[in-house]
Amino acid sequence: MKASLPFPEYPRPQLVRKDWLNLNGKWDYMGGKDVASAMDPAKPAELSGSDKILVPYCPESVISGIERKQEINMWYRRTFEVPSGWKDKDVIIHFDAVDHDATVFVNGQKAGKHAGGYDGFSFNISSLLKPGANTLVVAAYDPNDGRAPSGKNGPRGDYTYTSGIWQSVWLEPVSKTYIENIRLTPDVPNSRLKVTVKAAGGQVIAKVLDGKKSVSEVTGNASTEFYIPIKDAKLWSPDAPFLYDLKLSLRDNSGAVTDEVTSYFGMREVGLGKVNGVVRPLLNGKFLMQVGLLDQGYWPDGILTAPTDAGLKFDVEFTKRAGFNMIRKHMKTEPKRFYYWADKLGIMIWQDMPAIWYQNQDTAKVRTVFRKELKAVMDDNYNSPCITTWVPFNENWGAFDVKEITDWVKKYDPTRLVNGNSGFNNNPGYQKALGDPGNGDYVDTHIYIGPNDASKPDGKRAASLGEYGGIGLFVRGHMWPVENNAYGYEPTKTALSDRYVLLMDQVEQLMKYHGLSVAVYTQTTDVEHEINGLLTYDRAFEKMDVEKVRQVNQAVIQSGKALNDK
Repeated sequence: MKASLPFPEYPRPQLVRKDWLNLNGKWDYMGGKDVASAMDPAKPAELSGSDKILVPYCPESVISGIERKQEINMWYRRTFEVPSGWKDKDVIIHFDAVDHDATVFVNGQKAGKHAGGYDGFSFNISSLLKPGANTLVVAAYDPNDGRAPSGKNGPRGDYTYTSGIWQSVWLEPVSKTYIENIRLTPDVPNSRLKVTVKAAGGQVIAKVLDGKKSVSEVTGNASTEFYIPIKDAKLWSPDAPFLYDLKLSLRDNSGAVTDEVTSYFGMREVGLGKVNGVVRPLLNGKFLMQVGLLDQGYWPDGILTAPTDAGLKFDVEFTKRAGFNMIRKHMKTEPKRFYYWADKLGIMIWQDMPAIWYQNQDTAKVRTVFRKELKAVMDDNYNSPCITTWVPFNENWGAFDVKEITDWVKKYDPTRLVNGNSGFNNNPGYQKALGDPGNGDYVDTHIYIGPNDASKPDGKRAASLGEYGGIGLFVRGHMWPVENNAYGYEPTKTALSDRYVLLMDQVEQLMKYHGLSVAVYTQTTDVEHEINGLLTYDRAFEKMDVEKVRQVNQAVIQSGKALNDK
């Protein structure tokens, strides 16, 4: 990693343009309870005597160069020059994630504001720019009071608070009429891809490619659904994660091209069906046992932010190498490039919604914030074929209207499965468990250590063991400097590996004879005080024999595939 320019890779793999400018790197910074309020300010604060922060790492992290505790008010400033080749273009500024309320100023003028810590946003700043140096100021306000989605870094969460800018900031040039967004929906039964290209107007030329070979070409209208035929489609799966390339050109009424972007998509179908009379999740019409890892995406140096793109890839690659075919992305979202690696390497993703914590206080406001941000997270990540299941709630944390929200998620995105409340049998100590919502696509319990007494399918839902395991191993020199704990312990790497094999043998019995379809082991890495990962928190030490883990995982997955043939 270049210390001056974190994340130099293009940040949005499913909507790529040639020209862009990375604004990550050293910014001026001022923060804390005693500085000017950063909640929807009318004008930028003066950053006098400011520190330097390395964007996009949160101020609480070591790698940011700041390492503060819960700043609440955060002010960022930097200058930039618009490349000379962009002089006839509009300029869009992108923030891939800022926690939680962001207000953006360019040359002292307000460019816009956004609320939500887990979805990206952008503003057209063309009218605010001037020749030469331009000054960008970002005010970020995050009380981290549990009244907005904050997942594990909330006031009742387990880990270090994080706030402010925590994903990439970047600029790109566009024409007056340009492709603002795209929505891609594979339709496997009808051998086609449904496409919506959001733009102010114009015609869209869509070309699908398999490598350099042309598959299909269709003309449609902007902001109107159209279909691209995909004959004899190569289907996406963890075993064969094939991705088609997509080129989109926007033309005005005279036929001139005003914008061109490249993208990709995977043809895959997710649903429920009966296999030998048992309700199972199906991928491309077949039952595939989902053997997953709970992945919290925390890092000792960056906390919520991986140090590099290679770090994002590493976690997905390790999961794949260990023989898993699914990740439950727990209580947070990731940069787009994480999902790109999952798409490319072939890992199914269950995407959790980060929890709120005080859903029963100021309900009109707090619950509205949650619903709004849930929709934003779904929209932001809709195009990724790897995401096969949405998880609105976890173990009754911040849970409310679970039945209604589960139904809403299913209606809003009928192309994926929905697990309304993963681990509905568990609850935080301050709240009674709401119990099984009775709807959605999964009956899902969490059992530590498990896997005994895992859910059984009912007549309309598949059975999931959304979390189990959590067995710890102390590894000297690789532990967070707090009291370390787990749900159980083994004394050595060999013993832990053998225990995992035994657990998976038991999972296989539950799959074959009691209808279990999903098992999610806790967890990919240690996280702060938790020492129950397959890897230490620093990713430097493998706590299990990865080949042993891979072999038993693959044996169980193959045993599940055999059920399709009975």
